[in-house]
Amino acid sequence: MIDGRLDGLCGDAVCRERSGGFTGAAAPPILASMAILDIALMGNPILAQQAALVDDPLDPAIAALVADMEETMAAANGVGLAAPQVKRSLQLVVFKVPAERTEDGVGLPFSVLINPVIEPLGEAIDEAYEGCLSVPGLTGRVPRWRQIGYRGIGLDGKAIEREVSGFHARVIQHECDHLWGRLYPSRMRDLGSLAFVDELYRQVQASRDDSRDVEASATAEEEE
Repeated sequence: MIDGRLDGLCGDAVCRERSGGFTGAAAPPILASMAILDIALMGNPILAQQAALVDDPLDPAIAALVADMEETMAAANGVGLAAPQVKRSLQLVVFKVPAERTEDGVGLPFSVLINPVIEPLGEAIDEAYEGCLSVPGLTGRVPRWRQIGYRGIGLDGKAIEREVSGFHARVIQHECDHLWGRLYPSRMRDLGSLAFVDELYRQVQASRDDSRDVEASATAEEEE
């Protein structure tokens, strides 16, 4: 997932900082050499398939895949990535939640979720722009549950269970959709909001320029 926030010309998606994960000299030998994987694009059949459960979360091959996915997500300026997006039909997602996208200012560093299950908590739904590494260059308004509970397994084999809301909830729903063969355009209520990111950014910048011109004109009139 790419953060689709449009309230600034530079959002979380362009941040290359990496938190946690398998970095540094102490990384296990199997993860010492990470690779940037090819990302499947909309139209690739693997993105329309139900992904298989991960039989053994402690399998070294899963750890190696996670390391490559972390590298791939960082290189693509993403905030989330699902295994089917790198052409591995497995129920595995990696993600992070930037602190500036949370109400309490506390984010979540690079995280792994295996064989996830999600359920809505309440009926509230929010609509916001989303972007996707498998649908490059485009963004659209997508309705998502405001608050969800999710559970799964971590890379260490331990159970994970959380109740989250806002952007954290949106990231999880977006990534889990990939495990069930769905892309965000299929969730949109109105395809009229589907647009090229560059074009929307141009409109945002033009609107800001117009506002500055109006303010400058008003100031000049007051000084006369």
